[in-house]
Amino acid sequence: MKWLALVGIALVAMKWLALVGIALVAMVVLVVIIGYFLPVKHVATRSARLRRTPEQVWAVIIDPPKDGVRYEQVEVQPPRRLVTRIADKNLPYGGTWTYQIAPEDNGCSLVITENGEVYNPFFRFVSRFVIGHTATIDNYLKGVRARLGES
Repeated sequence: MKWLALVGIALVAMKWLALVGIALVAMVVLVVIIGYFLPVKHVATRSARLRRTPEQVWAVIIDPPKDGVRYEQVEVQPPRRLVTRIADKNLPYGGTWTYQIAPEDNGCSLVITENGEVYNPFFRFVSRFVIGHTATIDNYLKGVRARLGES
């Protein structure tokens, strides 16, 4: 009789595991469907005021990030404007970053505009609703501030 009870418990557990699996698959499908209807292209902008000269900021931004992605410089106007583009066509995303540096009292401003593209619908959903389109720019600006010794 105990083995019948164990079989019954096992069947209930398998039923719950199946339901959880179906729910997870349904969630992924829903995320992909929503991502499919989101636009591939987006524009995100962030800015920072820095207590450094445009030349000092330029020296930091002209050095490409070491994140394993290949970038190419599309436009270079030292120390005011830099446009870079992702050169790797095998990524699920692409686009350009435009850096604009303007002198201001006691420093300068740095404005970064991302004209991004996210090709994969799943990643498009994650980029829009989970991570946010400005997260990479925010992290980059944090790194620029750190390299310049600013908080």
